[in-house]
Formats: sequence, structure tokens, C-alpha cells
Amino acid sequence: MAPENIYSRNSILNSLVHTEDWDVIVIGGGATGLGVALDSVTRGFKTLLLEQVDYAKGTSSRSTKLVHGGVRYLAQGNIDLVREALYERGLLSRNAPHLVKNETFIIPNYRWWEGMYYSIGLKVYDFLSGKLSLGKSTHIGKEETVRRLATIKQDNLRGGVSYRDGQFDDSRLAVNIAQTCLEKGACLLNYFKVSGLLKDGEGKVCGVEGRDEETGLTYRFKGKAVINATGVFTDEILKMDNPEAPNMVRPSQGVHLVFDRSFLPGEDAIMIPKTDDGRILFVVPWHDKLIVGTTDTMLDEHCLEPTALETEIDFILKTFNRYVVKPATRKDVRSVFAGLRPLAAPQGDSQKTKEISRSHKVILSKTGLITITGGKWTTFRRMAQDTIDKAISAGMLPRKACKTKSLPLHGAMEAVDRNNHLYIYGSDQSGIHQMIAEHPELGERLHERLPFLKAEVVWAVRHEMARTVEDVLARRVRALFLDARAAIEMAPDVAGMMARELEKDGEWQEKQVDSFRTIAGHYVLN
Repeated sequence: MAPENIYSRNSILNSLVHTEDWDVIVIGGGATGLGVALDSVTRGFKTLLLEQVDYAKGTSSRSTKLVHGGVRYLAQGNIDLVREALYERGLLSRNAPHLVKNETFIIPNYRWWEGMYYSIGLKVYDFLSGKLSLGKSTHIGKEETVRRLATIKQDNLRGGVSYRDGQFDDSRLAVNIAQTCLEKGACLLNYFKVSGLLKDGEGKVCGVEGRDEETGLTYRFKGKAVINATGVFTDEILKMDNPEAPNMVRPSQGVHLVFDRSFLPGEDAIMIPKTDDGRILFVVPWHDKLIVGTTDTMLDEHCLEPTALETEIDFILKTFNRYVVKPATRKDVRSVFAGLRPLAAPQGDSQKTKEISRSHKVILSKTGLITITGGKWTTFRRMAQDTIDKAISAGMLPRKACKTKSLPLHGAMEAVDRNNHLYIYGSDQSGIHQMIAEHPELGERLHERLPFLKAEVVWAVRHEMARTVEDVLARRVRALFLDARAAIEMAPDVAGMMARELEKDGEWQEKQVDSFRTIAGHYVLN
């Protein structure tokens, strides 16, 4: 008899039957919620996580792909935040070495004072990273800057400052955290929407009501601690608890444009320290493409699929073109993606999102609902630790120590060949190679412009909880983020392969392709 596949939806649903009361119920399957579930289950608590769509569907798959301390927070004097983030950066590079890359960033200097100014600031950055440093910053001359940044504009260029930070694949990390949670005994379900909170006779939160979006069945789960980790949807859950609750979150939209590497060949990234709106712009090599962003636009509303504003696209193109000799146009954009940051709702009339602290906050309501807001991918582990510690200090859970500081995540593997795109799978690469050996047709590419293989679709369904074409092309193989038009062309083949794995019919395939084309339209610039 074949061993049970712990990643299959049926296996996960069956495990629900055997647990009447949970220790911890987490609402939300982004970076924060997954981190809380991992912290909880590794302490030995019975843990359930429910995500209304797919893991990292929202903000957590739309980052700038950086594991960093936050250089601009250093300029703002937020030393504690930077120190914490640099420490967590070091831990994550150890716990997920297959996904976190030690990346070199260069700040090009065009004014006489910039070399000294940024060199001093980055020496402080180096110092704060302590024993978990990724390498020292250094000042480099004009010739060296041009050699490493071949397409940089040279007029008035005086040199640059080089420093180290982390670069990663955000949704792949989310998938690996989810896999680790399942392996440790947690129960995680995507496409399972929380529709209400359960309360006891004293009005205390004691569980949730959730709906399986695939079957339409409704479940009621009881739990000692209920954690609201829903990012930009935080206020919806808070209003389930208290309809009069004030809004805690104001979404800020960040947009990124993706180009071919010809606009910046080489392995170094660029950090532009001050744009017209006072923010930082990054130009980062990622999966043989180039990500340029991000913007910071306050919004009054939020949704699952935000759309880039024309002003944001123009801003990025204008700023990027100030620094490179090869002009980038709208026609050169392979993909554009927008994400929403769950910032604390500003007090008064402040609209300056760059001045709002990214520090996280853990809040305990009068009814016992725990809400975790703020933060960023780099500090997800510490955010989770603080959240479970809050539940313990509130008397909801017995005292047990955090175990995640030195916990290797699923796929963790030190030596990976980053010239082979399968490196993101880490130790799972052998399983994919074995699948191809048994079924050689799975070794074929899905599209001529991208390296992804048919085997990766099957792997995503069997081992990575992918349920839709979007799950695969957006968050498992990242095609939508790298080349939106190519992803659209791949969709029918992917739908057919998934239908065979999931035992779906032709109508399901057609709906999947239509749905994906609609979503992918937001990523294409016309």
C-alpha cells in the first residue's frame, strides 16, 4: 500500500474529523499566518490554518523579493527595527538556503558627497547585522561600478557603494512553510473561507465557522486561541468580532515592472536611495528577469487582485530610465504586478506611507481575538513568535518555548545550482527528476520563453496543494510574474494536466483557462 500523501486535500480534510478542539486556529495563509501556524505546531499545539484563496495569493507573493533589514528605516533612525530584521534575515538564510540568495546591491553615486554618506550609513548596517552578516559594504570607484553595472548612465557618475542583502522567491517560501507545517502535524487548507467567529456564553471568541469553497460545505471549529493574520483583510475579521470596531489597516499599493535582463546584465542589483517621492527604488535580478519597483500609493479600498495605476507605471519607467542607458518602454514590460501592504491606518491627515513604521503589532481584543498586523516577509518568523507568546501570556495556551530559530524549512539545501531553475525546489529536485525519468514527456517545457517543465505542474498538484491554474502559473512556477503573455499561452496545457491529476472534466478546464486569462490581463501592459 502506498503511503498516504499528507499534502493531498482529501488527506487534510480527513484529519479534520479526528480533531474536535484545536489549540490554535489561524485565519489567513500569507507570510504572517503561515509563520504563526509553523510556530504553533512546532511548540506542540494542535494547529489549524484556513486561507480563503491560495497561500500567498495576496501581498505575500507580490513583494520586491528582498530579505532585508531595510536601509531606509536606518535613515529614519529606526535602529531597533533594522537590527531585528537583519537578525531575522540571517536566520532565514540559514533555514531556507535554497531560496535565500546573498545578493550584492550597488548604490550609484552622482554627487561628490554620496560616496561618504552612504558608506558611513552602510557600515552601521553591517554592524547591526552582527554575526549573521552576509558580507561587508565597500566603496567602489567609477570604473568598477561601470564594469559591474554595464548599462548604468556614466554622465557625472563618481562611483558606487556596494553592500549585501538577501533576495528570495516569496511565494515559493510560503509553499515551503505550508509543507513544513503539514509535516509537523498541522492542518492547513486553502480555498477555505472563514465566514464567522464562534463565541461562548461570556462573549469570548472560541472558534470559527468556515466554508470549503470547493464543496460548499460549512464547518465549525473550536479553538483555545484564534489568530487574525489576514493582512489587508484584517478589518473584516475585526468587524466579525465587533461590528463597531474602527479600521486598523489602510492599504498602500506597491507596483513592480518586470523586464528582460538585457536592461541590466550581470548579477548585481541597484538600489536607488531617493526617488521623487522620497522612496527607494530597487532594480533586482530575479529568475533570469529584472524586477523594478516599488511604488507606494495610499488606497481607500482593497481587493484580491489589485491593478497597477498608470501613474505608478509611468513613475517607475521615468525613474528607472534616469539610471540606465538602454531606455525602457511599456512594450519592454514582461509583466506588471501590484500588491497591497497592510499599513496601520494613519491618524489625522497623514498620507506619508513612507513615514509609517513597518513594525508589527499584536493586539488582544476584549473578546480574546488575537490580531497580528504590520511587519514584512523578512520578520515573519519573529512576528509569529510574538503572536503565540501573546496567546500564552493571555492564558490561552500552556507555556512552551519557540522552536523556529534553527528550524530548516521543507526543501532546505545548502548547495544549489542557481543556473538551473529547479534550484528553488531544493531537496525536492530529486523527486522531480525521478518523475521525469519515469515519464520523459514531463521533461518538456511548458513554453519556449520560460524554463518551466510539465513535471512541475504535476508536482505542484501532488505535493504543493495547487488547486487552480493560477496557483500553478502565479505562485508555484512564477510564470505570470515573469512573462504574463507566455503564462496566458501556457494556461490550456496546464489546465489539461491539472484536470487529469484532479479528475476534473472539460468544463472545469474551460472555466480555469477563462478565469486565468481574466486575472492575467492585469499583468499585461497594452
